[in-house]
Amino acid sequence: MGLYKNLFKQTVIYGLATVLPRMFSFLLVPLYTDLLPKEEYGKLSVIFAFMIFFNVILAYGMETAFFRFYSKESNKDSVVETSMVSIFWTTITFLFIALLSRNYLAEWSGIDAQYIGYTIWILALDALVIIPFSKLRAFQKPMVYAVIKIGNVLVNLILSIVFLLYIPQLIETSPNGLLSSLYVENFQIGYIFLANIIASLLTFVALSPDYVYLKWKFDFDLWKRMMGYGLPILVAGIAFAINEQFDKILLVKLLPSNIATAQVGVYSACYKLGLFMVLYRTAYTLGIEPFFFSHSSDKNAPQTYATVTKYFVIFGSFILLSVIVFADLFKLLMIRDSSYWEAMKVVPLIILANFFLGIYTNLSVWYKLIDKTYYGAYISIVGAIITLVLNFLLIPSMSYYGSAIATIAAYGSMMFISYYLGNKYYPIPYDLKKIGGYLSLSIFFSAVSFYGFRENYIVGISLLILFLYFIYYHEKETLIKIIKGSKA
Repeated sequence: MGLYKNLFKQTVIYGLATVLPRMFSFLLVPLYTDLLPKEEYGKLSVIFAFMIFFNVILAYGMETAFFRFYSKESNKDSVVETSMVSIFWTTITFLFIALLSRNYLAEWSGIDAQYIGYTIWILALDALVIIPFSKLRAFQKPMVYAVIKIGNVLVNLILSIVFLLYIPQLIETSPNGLLSSLYVENFQIGYIFLANIIASLLTFVALSPDYVYLKWKFDFDLWKRMMGYGLPILVAGIAFAINEQFDKILLVKLLPSNIATAQVGVYSACYKLGLFMVLYRTAYTLGIEPFFFSHSSDKNAPQTYATVTKYFVIFGSFILLSVIVFADLFKLLMIRDSSYWEAMKVVPLIILANFFLGIYTNLSVWYKLIDKTYYGAYISIVGAIITLVLNFLLIPSMSYYGSAIATIAAYGSMMFISYYLGNKYYPIPYDLKKIGGYLSLSIFFSAVSFYGFRENYIVGISLLILFLYFIYYHEKETLIKIIKGSKA
């Protein structure tokens, strides 16, 4: 039971490090949607979509490789040094080339060169802290990790409010003041990026001692093995970025130009309501990846993984149902401009898709533990192909609803493929009867609530209570043991 308590403790802290920043980001959504027209918010969403791709490329699987080799190499300092030196020089190379090419990039993408410059600096600064953040997780310092992560987003939030709300109000009251001559009108997107770059710079400063005290030793043989492990994860990451973000880019390309960015805007805003499942999935993943590797040599590891996955599905199923029941209340908090609400119909699909992705993350432990990460790349490529094909087929007739269908189809397919292959190469005794039961009941109740009794909270809350009773009835013995602290 101590094993699960440690996992739970780390997941809670990493969860706070994820939940609180995302909750702060929550506040940015109504700020952006209040101040930016749907078309401008759509443009901003497309820029962020491109950033996701470059984040993956600049990490090139080194973060996961770091955890794998840190757990199995005797010379752990060499793993830290080699991975940090590698990320540092690849990032500096990217920064140099990208800044020289920013005008060409601006012309190709149709994005203002100044925004391209901000984006390049944000990407570089974020890449430089990949390994320092990984060290904090490997050294089991979740509190330090949480403080820095939360600080990053808090700075971003405060500066965004200052740039977008506070300073314009000051200028309105004192139009002849110094701020009036310094503040640029109609530069909201620029100020959004400026807030981001300052937050990323302060985060780098906070973690810069890792570079100051770095011995700059580089083990080329170790690096080759780490790259061999990490490059398939890069491919998987690019495929994941396609699954997660490419629909927004395709919407701009495949829809008529007079409505494209507005459609991206409403879709991206309502997509944010899937944040609760994203928070749960991300927090869990941050805690579980080091956990999986550190216990891979235990003889009971497969049973441990099976138990962890079952409870991930139980809690995730409850979150799925809860968010869908209260989705129309959440939209009042996040998206106050009712012109964005037309895309609310995609919310159940997006939440369920993110849940499938979380289950896939659990099921995919097998290929990381047996050092066959190329299977992760293959599975992700299949998901990306499904995403692209369905988007091309469905967007012209269904717009963003077609993109939502493509997302859930891609992640659902990846989940089933990973289970099938994992059962073949690294069998884990999953309790399929219970996992399938909780998942199916949650999906059924969610569909009844959203499509049959939407905004009828008597029915919705009743379904939640019934689902909780179902969990208690089937899991009460384990829950009582956990509460009493006895050994499961």
